[in-house]
Amino acid sequence: MARTRDDAPPNLGLFLSDFPRGVGDFGMFVAAGPLLRRAPRGDGHPVLVLPGLMAADTSTRPLRRYLRSLGYHVHGWRLGRNIGPTPEAVEGMGARLDDLLQRHGRKISVIGWSLGGIYAREIAHRRPDDVRQVITLGSPIRMQHQSQSRATRTYQRFSRRHVEGLGRRVTEGPHRTLSVPATSIYSKLDGIVSWRACLDDVGPLSENVAVIGSHVGLGHNPAALWVIADRLAQPEGSWRPFTPPRGARRLFPRPAG
Repeated sequence: MARTRDDAPPNLGLFLSDFPRGVGDFGMFVAAGPLLRRAPRGDGHPVLVLPGLMAADTSTRPLRRYLRSLGYHVHGWRLGRNIGPTPEAVEGMGARLDDLLQRHGRKISVIGWSLGGIYAREIAHRRPDDVRQVITLGSPIRMQHQSQSRATRTYQRFSRRHVEGLGRRVTEGPHRTLSVPATSIYSKLDGIVSWRACLDDVGPLSENVAVIGSHVGLGHNPAALWVIADRLAQPEGSWRPFTPPRGARRLFPRPAG
């Protein structure tokens, strides 16, 4: 059967250039520092950040530092390298959420990069009363074909260590609408994950926001960080779709969904 546009992976050129472009995104992050400090500020609520496949908390350090500079109580997952939904990861994320809830006594916003975003949505699905909102970065939240990600082989390499039945459902399960606000940030220039697999159903509490950049650079992409800051700054219970700042609309291509 011929491969369709929807189940095709990012083209080879995007894949091979994704890491170098991610380095460029970091340079833009440094240069954009003064502007990013002018982003909206919220109420300082707790935020949990989950890394992508084969990544650890070190990968999300720039994002977490930036959000701390805006006054939020930001936390990494503290579970080492993300090799998929192992029993340790599944139990550990639940325990981490319990610990943060007890420490702060407030709902938690959960941000997930790539595979971490799928975890974030699963947490919100299971525990909506504990999650304030979910923000995903280049996450294949409606992945229907393994070919839609160039990281599939790496993910499958650790499949024997995944919770039985959960590993496949995490990556190819049915798409579910969340009952908490959800923002999917994606890029059509993503070289790892098909951007079409990142699109959520747009609704009263859900949106897709496009930025320009690589997959490995989304965690320090200036436009993506602005979106995250803007989303976190919204008062609890009064969510509205993202509106690009005046004068910077070119950094946010028109969403595909």
